[in-house]
Amino acid sequence: MAARWSSENVVVEFRDAQATAMSVDCLGSHAVLSGRRFLYLVNLESPSEAPRKIGRQSKWDVGTVQWNRHRSEAHIFAASSNQRVDLYSWRDGCGQTQSSLQGHTRVISDLDWSWFEPEFLVTSSVDTYIYIWDTRDTRKPTVVLSAVAGASQVKWNKKNQNLLASSHDGDIRIWDRRKPNTAAEYVAAHLSKIHGLDWHPDNEFVLATSSQDNSVRFWDFRQPRKYLSILSCQVPVWKARYTPFSSGLVTVMVPQLRRENSLLLWSCMDLNSPVHAFVGHDDVVLEFQWRPQKEGSKDYQLVTWSRDQTLRIWRVDPQLQKLCVSDADDLMEAMSFSMETEKSSSSQEQDGHHGVGTSADPDSLAPPADVEDTAAGSGSGSGLAQTLQQEFSLVNLQIRNVNVEMDALNHSCLVSAHFGSHQVRLLVKFPPQYPNNAPPTFQFDSPTTISSSMKTKIQKILRDTSLQKVKRNQNCLEPCVRQLVSCLESDMIQEDSPSSGPFVLSNPVNPTLQPFPRVTNTYGSYQDANIPFPRTSGARFCGAGCLVYFTRPISMHRSAPPTEPTPR
Repeated sequence: MAARWSSENVVVEFRDAQATAMSVDCLGSHAVLSGRRFLYLVNLESPSEAPRKIGRQSKWDVGTVQWNRHRSEAHIFAASSNQRVDLYSWRDGCGQTQSSLQGHTRVISDLDWSWFEPEFLVTSSVDTYIYIWDTRDTRKPTVVLSAVAGASQVKWNKKNQNLLASSHDGDIRIWDRRKPNTAAEYVAAHLSKIHGLDWHPDNEFVLATSSQDNSVRFWDFRQPRKYLSILSCQVPVWKARYTPFSSGLVTVMVPQLRRENSLLLWSCMDLNSPVHAFVGHDDVVLEFQWRPQKEGSKDYQLVTWSRDQTLRIWRVDPQLQKLCVSDADDLMEAMSFSMETEKSSSSQEQDGHHGVGTSADPDSLAPPADVEDTAAGSGSGSGLAQTLQQEFSLVNLQIRNVNVEMDALNHSCLVSAHFGSHQVRLLVKFPPQYPNNAPPTFQFDSPTTISSSMKTKIQKILRDTSLQKVKRNQNCLEPCVRQLVSCLESDMIQEDSPSSGPFVLSNPVNPTLQPFPRVTNTYGSYQDANIPFPRTSGARFCGAGCLVYFTRPISMHRSAPPTEPTPR
């Protein structure tokens, strides 16, 4: 385990945890990570300390874990495993199993503690039943809701203690526990499966749903036929939850490439583009929760857990909170506040090399126009415009035989690479408007030893790659450097072994660098190794109890030549 600190966030690695779920307690002091063999209790006040462990005697992974929301029961948390929910008690650094809830006949999909009554817990399952439990009597549920179809999500209303919502494929059902025989309302929310569900913190009739159909939709269940607004994305949305401040929303996307930013902050009043991207995780974010605000502090903290086995704590300062505005006056105040901060920090420029996990913050080297554009959410696409200093702080270029010298003061960087007998020095200069539809320039410097034709080819690929990114207000330094590496390595392989094909190294025992596949398109293909191979067989039980399976067809045809990138 290793911890990296910066002024913006904390990064703690738990490589052995292999946790699938995470939850933060209502006091903000501990987070629980659920692995198969152990539950890991992390002290958020000093997360670099070794976590405490609670042993598990189960062959099933934990599906969902959640702390009790009430201070009187802050030591209690629940964890679902297959058909059972275990209640754990954590006091004075020691944890133990308190009791178990058993009633479902199929795997439990979700659980949620009540916002009003600390003893009440609701669970949903594939067995089509939703149970409301009173933890003072764990023998059987106090309320049984029959939904006919299996539920994937269930959430208590935050303003009405009797209402809860459940998701069933693409539909939402609103329940009143006082009338358990049938749902109070039906909402045909999406055409694809709903992955996330969250009630509005101030309005008992409004909720947000995130789905496989690449959208987040906002509903007033009193008007179930038409959504209030929609957030359209390019990829499926795994989770979408309201922020505890202003009118903000945090989403977790399912990126096509693992290195893409998937954790975004939005203003519900302007869903055209996100106001902030939390950059740092190397893989999909599995869970995120807000840590309770400390007394006397104006900052909020977002705790995230990712498949890269790192826990990160992000600081959300008042300046960032003001970007999630509730009306036009607040928007103008946020924009002016950002520009004032920009001017005041211009005399305190710092070097661009901070921790890789440093959260983005407005940069003193960027012109005020950039800040204004960013605050207003200009530009299209899911990318968020960041200043040059931020990009240098966040870039991850741990590539053998490549050295990148970044100079934020002069808006440039020098890339030096050594492959075989070739040396390359590439000077990259960034215009003042970068990355707002303004690509950098690329110029080879001595002692570059590659041929003129290779220089021309590389410059064209780099220009195309950078142009694709800046058109969407996205940073392009890292993808450009990796494209340079891919081109140089491909050329080196062809020179060393022209008759053995582009994918064979001349010395497979001790290669100079792990090869990138040579492809015909410009950007994105270097990460095809992270894309899983398509499934050729599988089986799943449906709601009617039948087993549905599929297998590889008898005859298969290649749909693309082997040099094409893996189709999505």
